[in-house]
Amino acid sequence: MGNHAGEKRDVSPSTCVNDAVPGAPTAKRAALPQHLEAKYLEQLPSAEMYERSYMHRDAIEFVVVTPTGFVLTVSADGHVKFWKKGAQGIEFVKDFRAHLGAVTAHSLSPDGRLFATTSVDKMVKIFDVVNFDMIGIVGVECLPSALCWIRDPLDQSTCIAVADSESSSVFVFDYRAGSEPKYTFSDIHRLPVVLMAYSTMFECVISVDKGGMIEYWSVDEPHKLPPSVGFSLKSQTDLYEFKKSKCVPNSLVLSSDNELFACTSVGDSAIRVFSVFTGKLYRKYSESINTSSAIQHGDESGRFRLDDMEFGRRLAIENELLKSAAGKLSNAIFDESGRFLLYASLVGIKIVSLAANKVVRILGKSESCRFISLALAQGTAGDTGPRIDLATSSNPGAWTADANPTLFCTAFKRNRFYMFTCDEPDHSLQESDRDVFNERPTREEASLATEVTKRQTAESAILRTTLGDIHFALFPQHAPKAVENFVTHAQNGYFDGVIFHRVIKHFMIQTGDPLGDGTGGESIWSKPFSDEFTPKLRHDRPYTVSMANAGANSNGSQFFITTAEEAPWLDDKHTIFGRVTAGTDVVRLIESAKTDKRDKPLDDIGIMNVQVKFTGY
Repeated sequence: MGNHAGEKRDVSPSTCVNDAVPGAPTAKRAALPQHLEAKYLEQLPSAEMYERSYMHRDAIEFVVVTPTGFVLTVSADGHVKFWKKGAQGIEFVKDFRAHLGAVTAHSLSPDGRLFATTSVDKMVKIFDVVNFDMIGIVGVECLPSALCWIRDPLDQSTCIAVADSESSSVFVFDYRAGSEPKYTFSDIHRLPVVLMAYSTMFECVISVDKGGMIEYWSVDEPHKLPPSVGFSLKSQTDLYEFKKSKCVPNSLVLSSDNELFACTSVGDSAIRVFSVFTGKLYRKYSESINTSSAIQHGDESGRFRLDDMEFGRRLAIENELLKSAAGKLSNAIFDESGRFLLYASLVGIKIVSLAANKVVRILGKSESCRFISLALAQGTAGDTGPRIDLATSSNPGAWTADANPTLFCTAFKRNRFYMFTCDEPDHSLQESDRDVFNERPTREEASLATEVTKRQTAESAILRTTLGDIHFALFPQHAPKAVENFVTHAQNGYFDGVIFHRVIKHFMIQTGDPLGDGTGGESIWSKPFSDEFTPKLRHDRPYTVSMANAGANSNGSQFFITTAEEAPWLDDKHTIFGRVTAGTDVVRLIESAKTDKRDKPLDDIGIMNVQVKFTGY
């Protein structure tokens, strides 16, 4: 359709929640009255865009939220950062260089007071979360593939279980007693264990091996099924599900009440929820590319369909993610009530009501990031933090504090973690910036920044038209590529003689196409360049200068100037790179021109030339 700035596109994300699994048991989460379901949902983040993000030096692989009010972030370079969550965001506490390489496994104790990490260095580092200190190092002789905090029923001590990546052995260590294993279990699995989680309710470990086999086992002899579960034979369960599907899960997370556990699997892009008590498959959600494509082309309601170009861009990222090691970092998590499941997908972060078996909310659908790993904090955590059961109590006086729910997530190829809350990012405060630069630049980056500041910076331009001059300020600090593209074209005479090919009264005037019909024009790089969005610049006033495009990241040479008082539907879809400072009467004069049915002025209105002013000149 050409590069039409004013076209509104349906960018609602696609979603797919499968029907209840055939033969599955009756839902453990019975449907609640609507007002109570809404109460639970109120305790989850609701903003469509992330409110804030913070940095590591390298790509962030894991984010963990503790019941003690801390947020732990782990990056690919082996750094572990401690953050303290408060009523208003988070505060940095401490940074540890835990390992020289990437962290291959981690585990948080059920009470949230101990955290363990391991790497290819064959060292298990133990952290005291509350005192944000490293309190132990356990050297192991194997290459660890999984970690899990467990409770020894004999002496009630908290121990760390370490799975060997090259054998079926699981070693249990008392981290206070050195590097000699307390126990060694070799007969639970036939293949190396890749995932483990400890259920405090059933006092057993749920583990998965490289073949996709799920096992329940108690820590004490003879390491068999705990008597508290509702089955005696595995044939009575769906624990062969991954074996039958010929895929291996990459995450295993228990609900806070230990009634359910969720697994994600990159092999078939599915999320499965099991009942811990029965071992039965309770829900299964497909997020495969085939499923997403079917919804994209078959959703008649348009509620979940993406713009075709945006969908294509996300498909390319999805394919890349599934082929990379980062795909195995994805997870699915429960809220505190265990009634909602949250996971990242191609279209955003989905919040699924397990009882209703439907997506009730999508976060980040308009963000360009592909989110991966999630962690949820509900309330200002700590021993006195508000609880969900009180929040949803029928007694109105039982709970009055602001729960401040926050979803923390990592993203593909990003060295940031992102925070979704109930508040959208503040676009009104010019000094605010949701992407916090909390890391010092390297010497290389600092040198590059110095060189950039030494160069001439374009600060304004004069568009000399056949009806008069239009002056506008440029924003190279917010849209460097768009400004560079415009300025270079202007200096090369690219816009000379180009007409305003599209004029819509009370909306905008558009130009920049050498062909004069909205189908031409290219960037200075001879290919489309990416969008540049910032909360500091919005289409909240007339005379805003923005790039026209045919979808996400398809900028060429065409641009437009708005005449509407505000046009919020253009935000985060069209890059703003300038604003008119003088000559608004000329803009209005062009806007009032008579046009044909294609919105093209009957009498050509053209650009004679463009003059650019640089800093210091």
